[in-house]
Amino acid sequence: MKPIIFCDFDGTITETDNIISLMTQFVPEESEKIAKSMMEKTITFKDGVSAMFELLSANQKDAVVQYLLDTTIIRKGFGDFVRFAQEEHIPFYIVSGGVDFFIEPLLKRYGPFSGVYCNSADFSGQQIKLVYPNSCDKECTKFKSQGCGCCKPSVIRKVAQKEHFKIVIGDSLSDFEAAKQADLVLARDHLIKRCEDLHLPYKPFETFYDCLDAIKELIK
Repeated sequence: MKPIIFCDFDGTITETDNIISLMTQFVPEESEKIAKSMMEKTITFKDGVSAMFELLSANQKDAVVQYLLDTTIIRKGFGDFVRFAQEEHIPFYIVSGGVDFFIEPLLKRYGPFSGVYCNSADFSGQQIKLVYPNSCDKECTKFKSQGCGCCKPSVIRKVAQKEHFKIVIGDSLSDFEAAKQADLVLARDHLIKRCEDLHLPYKPFETFYDCLDAIKELIK
């Protein structure tokens, strides 16, 4: 089996969730109400994130990017992990519910990657409008109820081949369905409990050196 990696971004590659971080910085009160509705599942993840970004004006783009460049901490060992995957010719995909205009500058020094699947932003209007190019496929059972935006299981089904050993790396809600597609999950935070509840094959991690050890063990 050939390994292939699908890795989350916010809270996985980065130590904190960038969307929460920037909303707390720029529109704390308004975004908190939306976040509460998302947690209570009265609105979908997709609709909630869209509503949050519409609180920001398009001319705040540079300020938002600079804020994240100044404050975001990349999880320890990520650079070494990416280099190892490159040296071993292991396909490495970033699959994120985040947005291209801040993911790309934060990842720039670490690439190239096999692909980056995420949401996009439209700055042509007065407010930031999100665009979702990676929607659910016909097999996605959550099409009507989940509203995932960037549908990670659909991306995995599109990219992975039968001979691939699928490794999903993640931490939370947006990774739950993707984990069900994996042959091995490298999990932290909320995803650990989900894997245990569903009896999914997983290994916990705190840094990407833990992930590196898991991959080396797999391919030796």
